[in-house]
Amino acid sequence: MCTARAARAAVDVGSNSVRLLVHAADGQRLTREMTVTRLGTGVDRRGRLDDDALARTIATIAAYRQVWEGYGVRDRVRIAATSAVRDAADRERFFTGVREVAGLEAEVLTGAEEAALAFLGATGAVQVPRPAAVIDIGGGSTEVVVGTEQGAQAGASVQLGCVRLTERHLQADPPHHSQLDAGRAMVGHRLDEVDAQLGAAGWRVADAAALVAVAGTATTLGALYLGLDTYEESAIHGVSIPAPALDVLTERLVAMTSAQRAALGPMQPGREDVIHGGALVLAATVRRYGFDEVVVSEADSLDGLVASLA
Repeated sequence: MCTARAARAAVDVGSNSVRLLVHAADGQRLTREMTVTRLGTGVDRRGRLDDDALARTIATIAAYRQVWEGYGVRDRVRIAATSAVRDAADRERFFTGVREVAGLEAEVLTGAEEAALAFLGATGAVQVPRPAAVIDIGGGSTEVVVGTEQGAQAGASVQLGCVRLTERHLQADPPHHSQLDAGRAMVGHRLDEVDAQLGAAGWRVADAAALVAVAGTATTLGALYLGLDTYEESAIHGVSIPAPALDVLTERLVAMTSAQRAALGPMQPGREDVIHGGALVLAATVRRYGFDEVVVSEADSLDGLVASLA
């Protein structure tokens, strides 16, 4: 058993899922868990948190507290929220709920902080040439960061995620051609914003020698590309998806119903109705910037959060 002084934990509260990572003092992973709570439900449309989604999220954090305390962690914990809480006018309800069940103050990461953490986590876990670009497709936002051996140099955060895109444009099951066209147009507009934000700092995604993708959309696509029967993290981490294969996989997913996607072996429950939206984002990014492939990393901003406590 690790002591509170040795072990550390981080909780990432995203628009689609809540994730926990606990590390020992030497950096060894003790546990990594994920629960889909869909906190971002309706936030794009109403600007407020959904009552049921908030209750699921707070209950998940309460359960995670039992896990991190089981490893002896008491105060070396970061609970960080991203797009859904950033965008919600009633975000104080989330903070209050976390205080009640975890006895800790949660924080909201800015888009720039989220991008930098994703770069730290991903590039520390996969070997790719630099400069490298890292893309983190979340439920409500997407972060793109470009960096070198010295770390992240410039980042962009835009309101483009698998949940947000699906709620806005991919409502039919499967989506109609006109909805897909509208969704692709939204992706294009948001990538224009990425170019503008990075360009203001003197960087371009197209200058990167490699693209690394992190978070649930990317890892699930990696599992599907490999044809896995179940989700196997060790097999998925570091896999390279060629651009043509990613296009084929994306077209396959957008043509399926949610029930058909749910029946795919490695599909994690709660991701089947938004994975096609995330695939559209990743495939468009690869095509736009001329990458031959995308490297998938299981390590991401959550790993960066834990590393920040070392």
